[in-house]
Amino acid sequence: MNDKRRFRGSGEPVEEIEGQLEGRNALAEALRSGRTIDKVFIASGDTDRALQRLAADAKEAGAVVVPVDRRKLDAMSTTRAHQGIIALAAAHEYATVDDILEEAAARGENALIVICDELTDPHNLGAIMRSAECAGAHGVIIPKRRSVGLTATVAKASAGAVEYMKVARVTNINNAISDLKKKGVWVFGTAAEGSIPMYQADLTVPAALVIGNEGDGMSPLVRKNCDVTVNIPMRGRISSLNASAAASILLYEAVRQRLG
Repeated sequence: MNDKRRFRGSGEPVEEIEGQLEGRNALAEALRSGRTIDKVFIASGDTDRALQRLAADAKEAGAVVVPVDRRKLDAMSTTRAHQGIIALAAAHEYATVDDILEEAAARGENALIVICDELTDPHNLGAIMRSAECAGAHGVIIPKRRSVGLTATVAKASAGAVEYMKVARVTNINNAISDLKKKGVWVFGTAAEGSIPMYQADLTVPAALVIGNEGDGMSPLVRKNCDVTVNIPMRGRISSLNASAAASILLYEAVRQRLG
């Protein structure tokens, strides 16, 4: 029987994580081959110059480098031989914001974009990508830091949408919003206390829908930079929706309006 499981010291089985690269050679070869690396976890305080150089190469290639306690690396490791560094390869290549706008232009449509403000749940991001693809959106924008990237779990949750939906990962969400506004895109933030119900917002214009963090919603600066904040009318006793559910509702309100 071909069992891909490995075991912790306690004997507890641990499934190998798809896309996880452990050790220096594995990461070096991945970088050499041009594979997109999403995030690199490196032992904090390690002064090994070769290890630091490898992390710097990954950062230059676009990866987010996160120093962590060596015990965290031990807990993450399935090989038990991480050599002070573990990387997560992206499940798909990232696009740019310009790629997303060009996709809209190529289709002859006003842009429809989802901006995820520091979502950390991979199932939420995957579900948003799935809804965005089904709704005919042109792309999703996520920040590099304090956000989940295109991990294997996100890819699985997207139910194949990762192959079709352009995802741009930007250094600064607020800068990306500013650039979109300069290019004629209206930015609609979503919040329970939004200034107007979503039905009153004109989503037929080039539009970016901002979905806030699962716990705190939109960050204050992102909220300030939105052109309009909208709310989803709530009729029940619970006052909030899951991030991916909110995104789906707003996306399909945009579809409804655009169908006329």
